[in-house]
Amino acid sequence: MKNLLQQYKPFLLFLGKFLLTYLVLTIIYQSYLNRFDVSKNEVDSFTQLVANQTKSVLTLFDATAYNEQHPTEPSIKIIYKGQYISRIIEGCNALSVIVLFVSFVIAFTGKWKQTLVFILLGSILIHILNIARIALLCMALYSFPQYEHVLHGVIFPLIIYGVVFLLWVIWVNKFSLHATTTAKK
Repeated sequence: MKNLLQQYKPFLLFLGKFLLTYLVLTIIYQSYLNRFDVSKNEVDSFTQLVANQTKSVLTLFDATAYNEQHPTEPSIKIIYKGQYISRIIEGCNALSVIVLFVSFVIAFTGKWKQTLVFILLGSILIHILNIARIALLCMALYSFPQYEHVLHGVIFPLIIYGVVFLLWVIWVNKFSLHATTTAKK
């Protein structure tokens, strides 16, 4: 048994760090969300920020684009070219994707300064891509509403998760301690 634990120690350390980080960040995020009353249709501040930034991008293509609080659910309605195109809910703010991204980077240990800079820059990139994703999705849904399922459920998630995967590959191969030990061999 000791031999097995020693053999799989790197994997078990990675798994333990990943799960612990993911659990801690998820609890912090859930505590943040619990400050908002969904029964009163309150939308958390970060989701509102994402909705406002998406509206700012959309106004580059339609000056009359705007957001409004949904009257019957905790979401923000996006009005584009005079039509209610979509709604932004808490799950659209990409914070859960950022939690996943950060957990992986921390689990695949690197130098602390590089780790913090990579987490910060990666999180900003994910946030910017998420804003672009929502804005492009709204424009696509305006022109092609019949493809909502494919656009929202397949293409746009594939893009955001694909970028997160590429960031992980870059982290593991260029910045993690694994990359430095592999390069020395």
